[in-house]
Amino acid sequence: RWFIFLPNILGKNGNPVAENFRMEEVCLPDNINEGQVQVRTLYLSVDPYMRCRMNEDTGTDYITPWQLSQVVDGGGIGIIEESKHTNLTKGDFVTSFYWPWQTKVILDGNNLEKVDPQLVNGHLSYFLGAIGMPGLTSLIGIQEKGHITAGSKKTMVVSGAAGACGSVAGQIGHLLGCSRVVGICGTHEKCILLTSELGFDAAINYKKENVAEQLRESCPAGVDVYFDNVGGNISDTVISQMNENSHIILCGQISQYNKDVPYPPPLSPAIEAIQKERNITRERFLVLNYKDKFEPGILQLSQWFKEGKLKIKETVINGLENMGAAFQSMMTGGNIGKQIVCISEEISL
Repeated sequence: RWFIFLPNILGKNGNPVAENFRMEEVCLPDNINEGQVQVRTLYLSVDPYMRCRMNEDTGTDYITPWQLSQVVDGGGIGIIEESKHTNLTKGDFVTSFYWPWQTKVILDGNNLEKVDPQLVNGHLSYFLGAIGMPGLTSLIGIQEKGHITAGSKKTMVVSGAAGACGSVAGQIGHLLGCSRVVGICGTHEKCILLTSELGFDAAINYKKENVAEQLRESCPAGVDVYFDNVGGNISDTVISQMNENSHIILCGQISQYNKDVPYPPPLSPAIEAIQKERNITRERFLVLNYKDKFEPGILQLSQWFKEGKLKIKETVINGLENMGAAFQSMMTGGNIGKQIVCISEEISL
């Protein structure tokens, strides 16, 4: 079975829905060629950046658009059932950023990366989340753009704080030396989780509370580092309370992804004036520019996880047929932590 992308009525300004996708039954070839492997898909990832792939122009040169009536792809992990690749054998666990949304698939072995289940204590889906690209984005983003040093008593604010990156970023902020971490999210349940389980010092429900007021209360010394997952009005409010020489880590702008605007979206004139006046850095951050830091980053995240210093949250939906629903839910905040779709839990051969 595989999932294909359909245009329906979606445009650059549309909200994605489950009906933008369709599942089909197909037959795989009987034989694989030299260098190829046949894999069974275990877990697939749905992520905010995928909304850009639903446009003819993704707005970036490193993300290609999904093709209409073609198989969708994204982050995935699976187990090799048959191999004609010299470095991969039956039973190996492998991952790819361009994994087709299929239950079984034949892939070029050179495009796959072998993963070690011991790094995640057997929780293979974590390689698509906290000990994968979202975790690396959080860690490297904070290291490269946050300018946090141990004992510097900085205050960090995280928007989209209960999502795949935000839930990890807040914890990393503390681990790297922030004295105070405040999260912004959209439900009371998420707020409780952030403060009771993930170590955030405070959490603000932007749908129910006055964000500006709550920020002043939660960040009496102002904001030094802002890990921005959402953009829009929330980010304007945070930026207006940032200190001189503070730093914005531009991770994502999910509030803007259903609109036809450039990335990163420009600030309003009033907020841009604050940014310049206070010398606040707001540089585009792309984790793919830091591939040399991936291996040590994964090892660090794994170590924190094993030591109990990094708590990992997931929202898991079962079945390839639910990929579209999972994507729609993630885009509207239905997930806590990483949104994962389990395709097959059977890891034995």
